Amino acid sequence: MRERKAARREISQAEVEQTITQPDSIMSGQPPRQIFMRRYLDEILEAEMLLRVVVEETNAEMVVVTLYKTSKFRKYETGA
Repeated sequence: MRERKAARREISQAEVEQTITQPDSIMSGQPPRQIFMRRYLDEILEAEMLLRVVVEETNAEMVVVTLYKTSKFRKYETGA
């Protein structure tokens, strides 16, 4: 499922995995969700973007609920 979401949004699987394993920051979402965030260079847009990956984690697994990229750094990094 995560692969389809990433492909539809033109986000590489490697970028998604790196955001989860090496996030710039993690925010609490609506329990039990967490939002992993990382800045990266989008090769298609040729611009720096913020990748946000919303996950639900249990003892057994981590499920990607949704993911998206945005250029609105200030909005999401400050929590405004």
